[in-house]
Amino acid sequence: MKLINIALDGPAAAGKSTIAKRVAEQLSMIYVDTGAMYRAITYKYLKQNKTDDFEALINSTELYLTYDNEKGQRIILDNTDVTDYLRENDVTQNVSYVASKEPVRTFAVKKQKELADNKGIVMDGRDIGTVVLPNAELKVYMIASVEERAQRRQKDNELRGIDSNLEQLKEEIAERDHYDMNREISPLTKADDAVTLDTTGKSIETVTDEILTMVKNI
Repeated sequence: MKLINIALDGPAAAGKSTIAKRVAEQLSMIYVDTGAMYRAITYKYLKQNKTDDFEALINSTELYLTYDNEKGQRIILDNTDVTDYLRENDVTQNVSYVASKEPVRTFAVKKQKELADNKGIVMDGRDIGTVVLPNAELKVYMIASVEERAQRRQKDNELRGIDSNLEQLKEEIAERDHYDMNREISPLTKADDAVTLDTTGKSIETVTDEILTMVKNI
């Protein structure tokens, strides 16, 4: 198979990361979790007591990805592996705000583009097909109902030992959708040439197979 880039976009908890990992494994490609990059910067922002000088924050930030055969992608922030802290509630609640800031966006997008230069990348996020990889050979816009996305987030939280309330999660996801879709810089939007894939009620295996079929048809 020729080397291609695959862009998976969509709202929070639509299943992008889970599916992107599986697609990458099936195709022997490299998976890049762009959301984890923004979460790492958000983690640092919170550790610095929410100081809104994002230019200074970014200028003092070193961020790169490594790969562990057992644990998969790891996020190294300022020489520290912060991967295991990136799904904490406070990070989740603040990541949309931090990711909307121009210095943060510019910093992350530059790194993401560099990672995809040599092709063979499966990348998921909110502006991959529109901003980061506008020339990706396959673009998929993944959606799911708010109810199902909240249930997925709650199950994920349970596995991580994080307490959460389903109704509150539904409100938070709906609010995040509105924020992501209406932010000034790189809003969440479907690329004109992206395929919409509704994952509501579908298993991980089914969605993975649907995307693999799309790849075969390129």
